[in-house]
Amino acid sequence: MITIQEGSSNVYADLGLAEADEMLVKAQLATKISELIKRRRLTQAKAAKLLGMPQPKVSAMLRGQFRGISEDRMLRCLVALDQRVKIVIEPATPGQNGSLSVAAR
Repeated sequence: MITIQEGSSNVYADLGLAEADEMLVKAQLATKISELIKRRRLTQAKAAKLLGMPQPKVSAMLRGQFRGISEDRMLRCLVALDQRVKIVIEPATPGQNGSLSVAAR
């Protein structure tokens, strides 16, 4: 018999990885960057030029391998893709710890 456990909203935390919140944020940013590149029908080479990154780095990011790419770099990629990026800081809900999250439209 297979036992199934319901996970949290962060697969990286479920796997017990260090820096799970940061990994989730990067995954969400990479997903948005990928959506924008697809929407514009950019090749990886054209996206790399627009984003100011080597094509292999863009390819890795689009495949979810973003460990060598900072959140700051990903935010600058979004700006290069004509996105307005806002960072909002607000108090945590009473009884909960602070957290990192991405809200994209």
